[in-house]
Amino acid sequence: MTARTLDGNAAAAAIKDDLRDRVAALRARGVVPDLGTLLVGDDPASRSYVTGKHRDCAEVSVESTSVELPADATQDDIATAVRALNDDAAVTGLIVQLPLPASIDENAILELIDPAKDADGLHPTNLGRLVLGVDPARATPAPLPCTPPASSSCSSATPSRSPAAASR
Repeated sequence: MTARTLDGNAAAAAIKDDLRDRVAALRARGVVPDLGTLLVGDDPASRSYVTGKHRDCAEVSVESTSVELPADATQDDIATAVRALNDDAAVTGLIVQLPLPASIDENAILELIDPAKDADGLHPTNLGRLVLGVDPARATPAPLPCTPPASSSCSSATPSRSPAAASR
């Protein structure tokens, strides 16, 4: 098998172009997508990831709602924030940025996410559907996790150049 270099920037641009069109169609029907994020603490990698999600949302005309809690937030504080995002009708998708502080039961928090708003697909119901290969068209509506389709899209993308061409 020959190694190939993937053009991640081109794949990302194509995905964002498609998303802009899809978001415009939703907005034309009166649906305004809004990604809610919950960041607990100030881990630099987590902050960078969440910041990137909000930037990406803006680039494709998706609204975004950010909730931040301090690193010493309690299990109840975090649970309250998740419930508030679940109850916010404007928020159509939700991400709880992991990892949470060591004192927090992450699984209990993930179980609180409304499966219909679970943008990462980490609620046990959505994980089960993914593992079992449940056809999303036949399941209760819920967001699909983005990582598997993105990985598939990148791996099937046209390479930017072959390693042999790169060495010439």
